[in-house]
Amino acid sequence: MDRSQPILSRLMRVIETRKTDRPSGSYTTALLDGGTPQITLKVREEAEELIEAATDMGCSSPRFVIHEAADLFYHTLVLLAACGVSFDDVEAELESRFGLSGLEEKERRKG
Repeated sequence: MDRSQPILSRLMRVIETRKTDRPSGSYTTALLDGGTPQITLKVREEAEELIEAATDMGCSSPRFVIHEAADLFYHTLVLLAACGVSFDDVEAELESRFGLSGLEEKERRKG
């Protein structure tokens, strides 16, 4: 694996491979086999765990916050793959918003 690429891009490539190859014993394969309903449940669970890590501990345990954020990123990438959305498209969307005020971007979506 080419470590010169950002980790989220490399991880997305692995997930996309699991989507087509479906190796047995792969957690990603099991998630994809469960379909969007199972994956969205995991995304919700991981988001809640990240929120708990940040609020219950008052961010006093960065390691726990990091762990939960990584879990959320991974499950979000699996959801993107299940929905046929490329990570490149999400990056392009973020790029198009970069430098915009969040309030301005939100107002754009209304129009």
